[in-house]
Amino acid sequence: MTTTTTATATTPLERFYDAAERGLPIDTDVFTNDVVLDATVPMWRFHRHGAAATAAELGRWYADAGHFEEFQTFALPGGAFVEFILTWEQQGVPHACHQAHRLELDADGRIRGLHAWCGGRWPAKLLAEMAQADDMSGEQQ
Repeated sequence: MTTTTTATATTPLERFYDAAERGLPIDTDVFTNDVVLDATVPMWRFHRHGAAATAAELGRWYADAGHFEEFQTFALPGGAFVEFILTWEQQGVPHACHQAHRLELDADGRIRGLHAWCGGRWPAKLLAEMAQADDMSGEQQ
């Protein structure tokens, strides 16, 4: 699934990820009124209830325009599983995140449940350290 153009962003799921990639406000109508966000982030877990609270929280996560380096969607009964790497620049510093979302969808395709797992927001310096650690791990085998 590619979400880089608004012309193809027709389903609530596509519109959500298109807004996230572009750093645009997320329309509350991609969610049901009683949506629940269950988010696991580094060292914390929390919930948001309702379309406005969920859109506001996710809007903070995806406030800067970026690019999906990787994006995979897997259909599930009554929903979808999405895994991605999103890169962006924040105050002049390159960043990336790796997330997985398990989504529950209503009959109209609106999101009624979003279970999100995020490894964190990584600035360029930490990304370089991770890349170096990956390079070194191959040498030890």
